Amino acid sequence: MTQTQIRVRRPHWAWFVAGVAFVALVGAAGFRAAPSVLIDPLHREFGWSTATISTAVSINLLLYGLISPFAAALMERLGMRRVVSGALVLVAAGSGLTIFMNSSWQLLLLWGVLVGVGTGAMALTFVATVTSRWFVRHQGLVSGVLTAAGAAGQLVFLPVVAQLATHSGWRTASLAISFTALAVVPLVLIALRDKPSDVGTTAYGATGNEDPIPATSGRTATRALQVLGQASRTGTFWLLAGGFAICGASTNGLIGTHFVPAAHDHGMPTTTAAGLLALVGLFDVIGTIASGWLTDKIDPRYLLGAYYTLRGASLLILPQLFAATTEPPMWAFIVFYGLDWVATVPPTVALCRRVYGHDGPIVFGWVFASHQVGAALAAVGAGLTRDHHGSYDPAWYVAGGLCAIAAFMSLRITSQRLDKARTTS
Repeated sequence: MTQTQIRVRRPHWAWFVAGVAFVALVGAAGFRAAPSVLIDPLHREFGWSTATISTAVSINLLLYGLISPFAAALMERLGMRRVVSGALVLVAAGSGLTIFMNSSWQLLLLWGVLVGVGTGAMALTFVATVTSRWFVRHQGLVSGVLTAAGAAGQLVFLPVVAQLATHSGWRTASLAISFTALAVVPLVLIALRDKPSDVGTTAYGATGNEDPIPATSGRTATRALQVLGQASRTGTFWLLAGGFAICGASTNGLIGTHFVPAAHDHGMPTTTAAGLLALVGLFDVIGTIASGWLTDKIDPRYLLGAYYTLRGASLLILPQLFAATTEPPMWAFIVFYGLDWVATVPPTVALCRRVYGHDGPIVFGWVFASHQVGAALAAVGAGLTRDHHGSYDPAWYVAGGLCAIAAFMSLRITSQRLDKARTTS
């Protein structure tokens, strides 16, 4: 057999980049979601109210979104490798230093600000940047897989953090998160590449007819704000942002933050409730990858309308499902909600890319910022509801109604390319 017959086809470099991005995103999701299982331990040790601790989570969620468009612009200027490595170091510092805190303002600074900024730099705009630079073929599917990394992070970290917090104390859990974040840094520095030309190749599936990635210059904040100014003059942006704000309120802000304490209110052990939330992550992996595949085949607007409608219906029945034990109806909710959790991301990324072209990742950053504003408001609002009414029930009902509004807004979106409209408006 000759040498020409023994050719080993090497994987395209885009798959290595996607693999490293997946690992970083798994970690970012786990780091950000961990405070949901620390609410009760912190309340018991320091006596801080649910609303006070929820405020730290709210700041975390808010910065996770608001940093996102600036991180996307910073990735254009400094590269993904530098930005992601720096973000992991911030997460490690914010989590590790909590073992020394003795006042609530320190919780706001560490878990709220430092971890919020660090995870925000690895938010879903990182997904949009990777897929826009490295993939032409299978963009929707890769978006779904990378978005599913968030669910995988929740699946991997939440039960572990809950076990550590229950049996070894919340400080041990915080240190575990810190060391894990630092462990990912070498992998990012070694394997992550900023664009195909860095390794002498082209994007996966490229034919040579694609628009070249425009060179960027100037300050990162200016670039992010310029894109916001252009996009905000289109109705499509506000429909996307409004729907995604409701998405954030009904997922990260409400279920992600308050499902565990709400279940505990009904007598369910914290570890059991955290396990159920982790199962949401398991089914989210399936649902998000399937959503990415569907996004390549079905109008994203119709997908969003269906996702929000079904999510709202499930939230309206959730208050009747809580109990000290997990009965079949709760299992059904966990499966269904998991499939729908962030299935909204691939079609939203696709619409941003389709409508706003190369500005799509930064536009999605601003849309994602609205997602986290909604999440932050829901996190605080649900905490206040629990403190004042002794129950989370009103929060579930309000979120269900808002999802119906998000479905209507999604169906009103236009998917027409708006590059010319933006430059002449």
